[in-house]
Amino acid sequence: MISDDTTQQTQRINQDTLREFVDRKWNDEIVPALTDYIAVPAKSPAFDPEWVKHGYLERVITDAAQWAEQQPVRGLKLEVVRLPGRTPVIFFETAATRSGSEETIVLYGHLDKQPEFDGWRNDLGPWTPKLEDGKLYGRGGADDGYAIYASLTALAALDAQGIERPRCVGLIETCEESGSYDLLPYVDALRERLGKVGLVVCLDSGAGNYDQLWLTTSLRGLVAGDLEVQVLDEGIHSGGYGGIAPSSFRIMRQLFDRLEDSANGTLLPKGFHVSIPADRLREAEATAQILGDDVWKKLPWACGQDGRQVLPTTTDPQEALLNSTWRPSLSVTGAA
Repeated sequence: MISDDTTQQTQRINQDTLREFVDRKWNDEIVPALTDYIAVPAKSPAFDPEWVKHGYLERVITDAAQWAEQQPVRGLKLEVVRLPGRTPVIFFETAATRSGSEETIVLYGHLDKQPEFDGWRNDLGPWTPKLEDGKLYGRGGADDGYAIYASLTALAALDAQGIERPRCVGLIETCEESGSYDLLPYVDALRERLGKVGLVVCLDSGAGNYDQLWLTTSLRGLVAGDLEVQVLDEGIHSGGYGGIAPSSFRIMRQLFDRLEDSANGTLLPKGFHVSIPADRLREAEATAQILGDDVWKKLPWACGQDGRQVLPTTTDPQEALLNSTWRPSLSVTGAA
């Protein structure tokens, strides 16, 4: 139900008609489009330095743009924008259908992908799309190829029922998995065309389950760095020189101990900690009541040969949610 503040009238969405529209669009158009998308190894520039030469990002941008241009969205205008030396973006805009509406809604997504990694089932692969039991397997479909299709389908579904809406624009980039270093230059270049932004909808997050619509409101910031500890200029036999040359791992542990209490994982510098707002605490409590132990049980915990399993830092669902959103933590990735 959408309330129009100008006319003080209320428009009601026919849920059955909405579901029929979206289901038909999803099955007839979006699944085939995502199937083609998955087959393209459109890796982000950080993982494919020769992305220009390979042309995979260009292909997925072109394919998505061609689909988008055919959608029944009132007043839809679309352009593939290219800045010199930058990965391309899709920019689309639709005029407001609600009188008196001045603000703009920005719909965001990305089409670049993470690299393939390993661990795929024998009959699956990162660039080999497979639809099985209603699930489409392959790299990139959920992160984040669906975004432009979901955005324009939502707008088309509203327009099909004559539901008024504000002006909406879309910004679909191809550098997100590399840190979105190309995004801000595009935001600057498109600033006037973006308009007066009142809401940004980022279709690139998780969901607690499939029974409710989930909105992500809290994400931690990130401070990243590379740590290298070098003791000797070349490798030597530890049996002969252990105890003379200090262990590089021990020195690294000392550095980490300045940041983290290794007994419980608490970060020591006070500057990383914030006071959690009361409304966020209430939201975490409500979310914990819905999801329960799935908050931590859904992780693929390792199990030893004796059958004992690795345990989480906490089995309290609310505390686990707060640990992963509002409280700081240290993660070591890519240790060689």
